[in-house]
Amino acid sequence: MNTGSRLRKFLGDLPVHVILIGLCLIWLLPAVGLLVTSFRPIQAIDTTGWWQVMGSPRGAVEYKQECTACHGSDGKTQAKANLTDPALISNFSRGSNLLAMLKTPINGQPHMQNNPAPSDAEASAIVAYLRSISGIQPQPRFTLNNYIDAIVGYRGTATYTQDCTNKTQSTDLNCNLSDLTNPRGMGRAFLDSIAVTVPATILPILIAAFAAYAFSWFHFRGRTWMFALLVGLQVVPLQMTLVPISQLYTQLHLNGTFLGIWLFHTGFGLPYAIYLLRNFIGTLPRELFESAYLDGASHFTAFFQLVLPLSVPAIASLAIFQFLWVWNDLLVALVFLGTAHPVLTYQISNMVTSLGIGWQLLTAAAFLSMILPMIIFFSLQRYFVRGMLAGAVKG
Repeated sequence: MNTGSRLRKFLGDLPVHVILIGLCLIWLLPAVGLLVTSFRPIQAIDTTGWWQVMGSPRGAVEYKQECTACHGSDGKTQAKANLTDPALISNFSRGSNLLAMLKTPINGQPHMQNNPAPSDAEASAIVAYLRSISGIQPQPRFTLNNYIDAIVGYRGTATYTQDCTNKTQSTDLNCNLSDLTNPRGMGRAFLDSIAVTVPATILPILIAAFAAYAFSWFHFRGRTWMFALLVGLQVVPLQMTLVPISQLYTQLHLNGTFLGIWLFHTGFGLPYAIYLLRNFIGTLPRELFESAYLDGASHFTAFFQLVLPLSVPAIASLAIFQFLWVWNDLLVALVFLGTAHPVLTYQISNMVTSLGIGWQLLTAAAFLSMILPMIIFFSLQRYFVRGMLAGAVKG
């Protein structure tokens, strides 16, 4: 292929590449913004966007405009008013304190000379900058405090790390490893989600594999109609069963238990699981099973030594579907577990109090809930497309 042909091919494919890149950016930008925000301190989140994370710290521009001429860029020009002295800056906890001081004359002269005083917003920004350069309240670009506070379920005015370091009484936590299992934290909810999702993924796959083998290689009356019924059950919305099953669970004392939610997810996961695995197992070579049976293999031997190893792609893809569905479920967990064993999807909403305090923890909590599904998906993603096509293969 000559240079001209390559150039024409490149220009012909360019619109497709541009569209694909654009779609990827549209999908990735919100996720990147959420990730960056999850590592930013609350003060930075309140005042600047995530795309300004590498810009000047809060108040640096206002300080340069209002204070550099007298106090220098480092704040140390005036020996009697060293702006890096924590003892001096500790008197200014708010912008109003700074404005009051700026209105106080010095040696009979206005503090700001002929310059106008900063606005309330500018004064607050300058105070934040002064408290940062004096070491009272540093402004790091990135912090892990959002993740720590979300994991332990911290409720306070500062951060869990600061309260535990200063041994203040603004937190009701113990400042040790036991805080990881605090019922309000994402750490406890993560364990609850694991306890719900792993059995609710294994059970339907195990049962569906046996059923799919029977539908594929056993010959019994009504097999076709039973399989058609299973396919039809996929369209039944689970919402219409919540009330009757909840009433049944109340009689059996299964409400608020892990066993109850395992059975529910297993029941609703079986139709699709059997459908997918049956269509995959049904495509395996008949001669393979006939040879095994002639050699004296039983159905259990053929199932465990032939079917399961050969069905790993379908089982892995089904595990992805089932795991993601159960992990991201809120409705079923809320109905059958409630607050007794809060899962991640439920606990995220509890990060914010009724007064709106703690909203900065939502970004960290969201990524904590995404970690395990992303690991599962990327580790098994080579089976994902095969799993989506397996149900479309004619058995």
